[in-house]
Amino acid sequence: MSMAVRREPVPATRAATLGIVLPAKNESGALPELLDRLRSVYPNSEILLIDDGSTDATARLAREHGASVISRPYSMGNGAAIKAGARAVNAEIIISMDADGQHKPEDVEKLLAKLDEGYDMVVGARDHGSQASFWRGIANRLYNSLASLLVGHRIEDLTSGFRAVQAAKFREFLYLLPNGFSYPTTITMAFFRAGYSVAYVPVEARKRNGHASHIRPLRDGARFLLIIFKVAILYSPLKIFVPASAVFFLLGCANYAYTFINDGRLTNMSTLLWSAAVIVFLIGLISEQITALTYRRHD
Repeated sequence: MSMAVRREPVPATRAATLGIVLPAKNESGALPELLDRLRSVYPNSEILLIDDGSTDATARLAREHGASVISRPYSMGNGAAIKAGARAVNAEIIISMDADGQHKPEDVEKLLAKLDEGYDMVVGARDHGSQASFWRGIANRLYNSLASLLVGHRIEDLTSGFRAVQAAKFREFLYLLPNGFSYPTTITMAFFRAGYSVAYVPVEARKRNGHASHIRPLRDGARFLLIIFKVAILYSPLKIFVPASAVFFLLGCANYAYTFINDGRLTNMSTLLWSAAVIVFLIGLISEQITALTYRRHD
């Protein structure tokens, strides 16, 4: 008579140091199945749900299905929930994933396997078919291209919230993280800026279980653009300010050449453009110094 042996998906030593942080707001529809599967696959892990001001049974269901819960009296944002979870868990490795059923618990092992190769953070990179909408896919590709140019490494998914990270290193940058939805962008750039290693593994993100997430180009276009510039300045300000300064300087030279050829004189516009070039460059130098101080490690 043969006896079925349950295969542990991860080594016990690693599972004992694993903390799964789930930010959630009104996700009662997806939680029971997700938590049951997580507990089945990672029975020794610490599962912590951050209830971000839910008005449904999210917190109650999470407790009934074996998760610890931190409840917020009102919504503070996805980034704020992640920060609260990172402070509360005792694990050496933090897994952050959405509570809406998009991320598959089985894919956690892919992140952990890559983390075992020596990386400090591993991100689940969504394929094109996993994007929530056409416009969000375009915005994400724009983010990825800009960030890759800045850091000199290929960034496959800058905004993915599905990631595994060394907890101690993640906590170094909690003060930098915004409370809103752009926290994945900030932590990714912070890790690259600090010289930590980041890897990507392909994952499939399923459709949300619950209310849909909508991106409106006219409403969110300005916000996307602002985030792009914030990402650039967060990582390396001179890569933004030096080209801008060069543009003003070249425009001043072009204007001077035109007015000298036609009128034989130097105009105020050329002087103004050159002055702007110097001012923008100096602002860039100051921003670079501030950025260096921001990322200084406190040992």
